[in-house]
Amino acid sequence: MEINLVSDTVTKPGHEMLQHMFRAKVGDDVYKHDPTVNELEETVANLFGMEAALFFPSGTMANQAAIKLHTQPGDELICDKWAHVYNYEGGGIAFNSGVSAKLIDGIRGMVTAKQVQDAINPPDFYHSPLTTLVCVENTTNKGGGACYSLQTLKEIKEVCTSNNLKYHLDGARLWNALVAKKQHPKQFGELFNTISVCLSKGLGAPVGSVLAGSKADINRALRIRKVLGGGMRQAGYLAAAGLYALKNNVGRLDEDHRRAKQLGEVLQQMPWIDVVEPVETNILIFSLRPQYNEQAFIELLKRRNIFISGLGKGKLRIVTHLDYKEVMHQYVLETLTKINI
Repeated sequence: MEINLVSDTVTKPGHEMLQHMFRAKVGDDVYKHDPTVNELEETVANLFGMEAALFFPSGTMANQAAIKLHTQPGDELICDKWAHVYNYEGGGIAFNSGVSAKLIDGIRGMVTAKQVQDAINPPDFYHSPLTTLVCVENTTNKGGGACYSLQTLKEIKEVCTSNNLKYHLDGARLWNALVAKKQHPKQFGELFNTISVCLSKGLGAPVGSVLAGSKADINRALRIRKVLGGGMRQAGYLAAAGLYALKNNVGRLDEDHRRAKQLGEVLQQMPWIDVVEPVETNILIFSLRPQYNEQAFIELLKRRNIFISGLGKGKLRIVTHLDYKEVMHQYVLETLTKINI
């Protein structure tokens, strides 16, 4: 029994999801003739109370399209120093949009309105890049699945409005935040110009993200997606998995959160643990005491068929997900309590 806790992207479609995919009605989505893709886009737009949405093959492409939507070459965006758009999208901010990034030293990947305000370049000072966009991430990946408060997001929105900045949410794991904080998607749709959400992380679909926004922005995003090579043909087979996931796999995210918290509680009791970061959702980040080698620890778990990931600088990560069942969870808990490093 292999237990893969490297990421929530490792899940595979279950029997019911596959059946839903097999039965999908499809067409050519490049011509917008795929009824299942159209249904998925309309469903996500309605969920967030936004005018339109567009299906993308990846969250990175959805984020990069949003950045290109809201900026011009030579502009600057503001984001946290750990932001996915900056650290894990291949330098796409610069490559795709010719934009630089002003990095904020936030807490667990989250920034404040004051930090955003202080990071804005004076618009009449032509020696510095023109600040045009703020990107926030919820939940935060490198922040260990931390969730923004709605109040903080509203305060940042006020800064964006008063400074004529666009506001994009990288909501790859927004579903986790919605469940953990008992929030409603429309509360986010009211705040942001664009929101990207992933279907292939916590929700268990094999592929896909969706970008939601105004009709005008999504019409422009359609052209950007084409330029980036994201136009797909009979994509309804993939969209069907997303629709199934939205209907069946959102509510159960509480299980992932519960298991991550239990793992954190057990780790805190181990003598070889240095720090276990707060656990809010399905991501658990921890570090070993300095005398222990994290790579050796990863290999030790591998020999027990448990796979986790290293984040560098001594940090280790566990991510719970749809395919991490209770029997696996009990085995991991028992292993952690008995392991001798």
